[in-house]
Amino acid sequence: MEPKSMSKQLRARRTLIYIFFGILTLLSLIPFIYMLVNSTRSLVQITSGVSLLPGSSLAHNLQILKGYGMNMWQGMGNSAFISITSTAISVYFSALSAYALTACDFKGKKIIYGFIIALIMIPGQVSMIGFYKFMIQLNLLDNYIPLILPAICAPASIFFLCEYMSTVYNKDYADSARLDGASELKIFHRIMLPMMKPGLATMGIFGFIFSWNNFMMPLILITNQKLYTLPMQIQVLTANGGGGHVVEWGAVYVGVSIAIAPTILAYLLLSRFIIGGGNAGGVKG
Repeated sequence: MEPKSMSKQLRARRTLIYIFFGILTLLSLIPFIYMLVNSTRSLVQITSGVSLLPGSSLAHNLQILKGYGMNMWQGMGNSAFISITSTAISVYFSALSAYALTACDFKGKKIIYGFIIALIMIPGQVSMIGFYKFMIQLNLLDNYIPLILPAICAPASIFFLCEYMSTVYNKDYADSARLDGASELKIFHRIMLPMMKPGLATMGIFGFIFSWNNFMMPLILITNQKLYTLPMQIQVLTANGGGGHVVEWGAVYVGVSIAIAPTILAYLLLSRFIIGGGNAGGVKG
């Protein structure tokens, strides 16, 4: 086959790939576009049918949102406090566990690693009732501690960071630091953490999004409206549609748009770290 014909075939394949991924990108963006458009439409327009053309009822929907007595800023602050704190705790202690499992040799290491993998396979809903009863016994309802402290043990983050650290860990660096008198914690903080930045950013963004969107556990544990997270406040909007009242879906879409804005912003800012960390963590050198 001539080089020119091969070049044409490669360009044609590349064009088809770009078109295919362009279509996938468009399909993934349509729900977000639909949500933003509906936040500008009235209830009559939303119930009349699907449309991707924006309306002129954004100000009206915002007024309805305020009329429900919701403090969106308070809810956003509550969600931000829980998400940032739990993510920081999860990333740090998961990295510390991954360092111990990667750099240290001890009896039962494989058993512990297998136990971590087994925990990943257990759905969180299985332990939800038992966890709720345990929090009642500890008198920790209407408290953020049950939503933050369990992040210390994040099996999925530990597993990912173990796989990632196995690609970047260099035993010679650690041995040189030990010869200089550095402790294991100092080696971890000064050498390992900087090397793990892409992996840490990857788990950080996923942990933040999971905690920000977490709805079931806060709903079970929190009854004080001042402690409501943003997803819980949005649920109140749809709950107001009970008892014969009409759900103002325009206001609901505005609330959802506000709720997902921080997660989209965080993803856009850290997407390059997600891609780099995912590639490095998934392929061993």
